[in-house]
Amino acid sequence: MARTTDRRPILLTMALFALQPVAIGGWLTLIPHVQGKLDLSKSELAISLLGLSVALILALQIAGRLVDRVGPRRVFMVVFPIQAVAILSPLCATGQASLFFALMTVGGTSAFLQVCLNVYAGRLEIAHGVYIMNRCHGFWSLGLGLGSLIVALFSSLTSPLVALAATSWTSALLGVVAAFSLPRIQGEKPAVTKRRTLGQVPRRVLMIAAMLFPVTMAEGAMADWAAIYMAEILPSGATHAGLAVTLYAGAVTVGRFLGDGLKNRIGAMALAKATVLTAIAGLVLLALPIPPLLGLLGFAIVGLGVSVAFPLGVSAAAPIQREYEASNIALISTIAITGFLIGPPMIGFLADAIHLRAGLAALIPALCASFWLANSLNHSESTESVH
Repeated sequence: MARTTDRRPILLTMALFALQPVAIGGWLTLIPHVQGKLDLSKSELAISLLGLSVALILALQIAGRLVDRVGPRRVFMVVFPIQAVAILSPLCATGQASLFFALMTVGGTSAFLQVCLNVYAGRLEIAHGVYIMNRCHGFWSLGLGLGSLIVALFSSLTSPLVALAATSWTSALLGVVAAFSLPRIQGEKPAVTKRRTLGQVPRRVLMIAAMLFPVTMAEGAMADWAAIYMAEILPSGATHAGLAVTLYAGAVTVGRFLGDGLKNRIGAMALAKATVLTAIAGLVLLALPIPPLLGLLGFAIVGLGVSVAFPLGVSAAAPIQREYEASNIALISTIAITGFLIGPPMIGFLADAIHLRAGLAALIPALCASFWLANSLNHSESTESVH
């Protein structure tokens, strides 16, 4: 791999990873507020959350081709401001249906930014000869937690809408500035324009995607249901249930910042298996009738457990059939983000039918499958030491 001492594009990429989810983190903190305002049951809220999932999955089919055609940097500069406006629409919802369609606008804009982030970071890893994907996603988690913390604090001083607007518009402005400063990566133009059928996708890419699906289901479920889980076990009138989201995101952030070093030391497969086992342990704890303090600990454990699977998968899939690098990343992102978005409504239906703890426990068998499928990362290890 060609190496360079220019760290500016790496730092700018990490900044973009941190800025994109700030608005999303603010929304996650306000989910209990919107649920109470609209008087929605868990299953009704789960159906509304599907709006984000449906739009994101549909938009991903367009996003990959658009990013290949015009480049990540231009898409960043256009879509960041759109996301800043779209994220406010759920707070203006008047019922279940309008919340569904409001979240569709959030999912559609998020799809383009997610593809841009992973495509640019994947190309940067190859061009600069560095492992940065885990740290990039660490900054994404940092941004998610920062957004949730800022909105949680300022919504007590002003209205939730004003707190979220100020947070999302500030992060969007900084995102546009960072995107404008991104350099063009040599060879960024796609070498192959011929589209592949699903049958032409390498089996290893599909196995990596299958490994990520349960992990990202758990990741999405924790993000959306952490505050509601804590609100149920905290004393009546407690106002700090949203801290569960912040603690969970913080644990994910720590895991991802440690991920690149651990990957160099023990390899991608061993790291993936160890973290999946950690996630299973955290879910077992949350499935039990526990006091609030242990609930916060459970979300932290799960956060560490789900932290590195997605960046490990993206880095492993990108070099397979190098001429289809962007397509591999887009496919991995599509499957993983689909899992991230399917997890919350699935948990919501189970929570209404049985209990929220039972819904979280339902993720454990799927994570066991991820543990076995982590073997697919072994064949993707680079033979070259990368620092």
